[in-house]
Amino acid sequence: MNNKYNDAKKQWEIEKNKSKKRDYNFDTVSGIPVEELYLPENGSESYLNELGFPGQYPYTRGVHANLYRGKLWTMRQFAGFGSPEETNNRFKFLLEQGQTGLSVAFDMPTLMGYDSDHPVSLGEVGKCGVSISSLKDMEVLFDGIDLSKISVSQTINGPAVILFAFYIAVAEKQGVDIRNLQGTLQNDILKEYIAQKEWIYPPKESMRIITDMIKYCADNIPQYNTISVSGYHIREAGSTAAQELAFTLADGFCYVEHAVEAGLDIDQFAPRLSFFFNSHLDFFEEIAKFRAGRRIWAKLMKEKYSAKNPKSWKLRFHTQTAGFSLTAQQPENNIARTGFQAMAAVLGGTQSLHTNSMDETLALPSEKAAEIALRTQQLIAYETGITNVVDPLGGSWFVESLTDKMENEVMEYFNKIEDLGGVIPAIEMGFFQREIAEASMDYQKKVESKQRIVVGVTDFIKENEEIDIPILEIDPKTELNQVDKLKKLKSERDSVLVNNCLEKIKLTAINGNNLLPPIIEAAKAYATMGEIVDVLKVEFGEWQETAVI
Repeated sequence: MNNKYNDAKKQWEIEKNKSKKRDYNFDTVSGIPVEELYLPENGSESYLNELGFPGQYPYTRGVHANLYRGKLWTMRQFAGFGSPEETNNRFKFLLEQGQTGLSVAFDMPTLMGYDSDHPVSLGEVGKCGVSISSLKDMEVLFDGIDLSKISVSQTINGPAVILFAFYIAVAEKQGVDIRNLQGTLQNDILKEYIAQKEWIYPPKESMRIITDMIKYCADNIPQYNTISVSGYHIREAGSTAAQELAFTLADGFCYVEHAVEAGLDIDQFAPRLSFFFNSHLDFFEEIAKFRAGRRIWAKLMKEKYSAKNPKSWKLRFHTQTAGFSLTAQQPENNIARTGFQAMAAVLGGTQSLHTNSMDETLALPSEKAAEIALRTQQLIAYETGITNVVDPLGGSWFVESLTDKMENEVMEYFNKIEDLGGVIPAIEMGFFQREIAEASMDYQKKVESKQRIVVGVTDFIKENEEIDIPILEIDPKTELNQVDKLKKLKSERDSVLVNNCLEKIKLTAINGNNLLPPIIEAAKAYATMGEIVDVLKVEFGEWQETAVI
C-alpha cells in the first residue's frame, strides 16, 4: 500500500480522534457497529489526489475529519415576515423548537434598498419578509436574542452593507464584543446580476463595497462570513446543477481576485468565504455536485490562487431545498420532496441547512408548516442513520462517476467564462442569463412532454382539488404601522447629526476609504437604509441590465 496513503490515513486518525465527538449511539438500529469512514481495500496516490480523507485536501469527502459524528449541521430555518415584532416572535418559536441558528428573510422594499415609507414600497411592506428601515427596526428584530450566542444569517445583497451596519450596532448595544460575532451575510451581488435581479449599484462599484466589507471583517470580526456566494438563486432561475456549481464558484473566484487586487492577503479573508447551494430533486446528482464543488474549490485555491492556509481551500456551504420544485397542487407532497432534498444535502456534507415548508408556493410559511420543515431535519439527523458515517456514498461507482462528470462540466464553463474576459464582462454580455434561460426552457419542454413527471401537476392529478391547509396572511395594518413608526423615528432623532453622518458617507465614497465605519456611525444616529442608499446612488450610480433575447 502506498506510503503517502498510509501517512494520510494516520493523519486523519489523529485529527478525528482530536475532534469533538457527540455522545450518541452510532450503531445501526439493529445494533450492528459501523465505522466512521469506509475506504478502498488498496489505497493509492490517485485516491488521495481525487478523494482523500475527510478533513484533508482535496476535501471531496468532506471538510471535517468526523463530520456529523462530531457536530450536526446548523439547522437554520429561513424566517421573516411582516413587522420586526412578528418576526422576533417567530425566531423565538423556532429556537424553542430546537433550531440552532437564525436566518433572516427581508421584504422586497428592504431587498431593493427602499424604506417602508417610499412610494415604491406601497403594498409590499412585510409581504415576503420582514420590513427593516432603520437600526430601530433591527433592535426590535433581535430583542431578547443574545447575539453573542446565536449565529445569524442575513439574506440581503444590494443594501447588504447597511443591514450589516445595523446588525453590528445592535450587537454593540447588547454589549457584545463584535470580534466574537458569528454568522453569514449573503452579500453576493454577482449572482443578483446573473439570476435574482435585486441590485442597486453597477458591478464595479458594488465590488468596491464588498471588498471594503471583506477588509473590515478580516480586521474586526474575524469569525464572521462576509459573503455567502450563492448558487441557490441561479438554480431557482432554471440552471442545471453543473451551471449552478460553475457560475457560483466562478463568482467566488471573482471575489477572491478583487480582494487580492485591493491588497488583501488571500489567507486573511478566504477562510471566511462561505457558499449557499440549492438541493434539487435529482438525488444522486445533487450529492455529486456538492462533492465536486469541494474538490474544485480546493484545487484552484491551492494551485491557481496560491493560498497557503488549508482553511482557504475548504468550501463550506449552507443548503436550502429547492423552492422551484414545490407545487401548489397537493401541497402535502412537498413535505416528502423536501425530505429527499434535505437528505441529499446531508449526504453531500452540508454545514448548514434550511428545509422549505409545504405551503411556500401559496404564502409565507405558517407556524405549523415551519415546524414540520424543522422536524424533517431532525428526523434525518436522529432517525435515519445517515449521520453515522462520513461520506457514506464515497466509493460508489455511480456517485464517483457523477462527481467526475460534474467537475469536468464546471471546468468547461470556466474556460468559456475566461474566454469572455471574466465574470463581470460575461455578466455585461448576458452570457450567464442566456445559458440559464436555455437550460430552463429545455427542462420545461421535458415536463410538458412528460419526459419529466411532476407528481400532482403533470400526472397523478386530483380533479377539483381543494387546498385545506392554514395559510399565513399579513395584516394590511403592518404597512401602516411600519410607516408610522418610521415617521416617528425621523421626528425624534437628531437630524443635524444624521445629515453630518450622511455627508461623511458621501466623502468616503469619493475618497476611496473604507465605507463601513461611516455607515455604522450613520446607523447609530438612526439614519435610515433608504437615506444611506440614496447618498451612495448619487456617487455610484445605478445599474441597468443589458436585455437578453
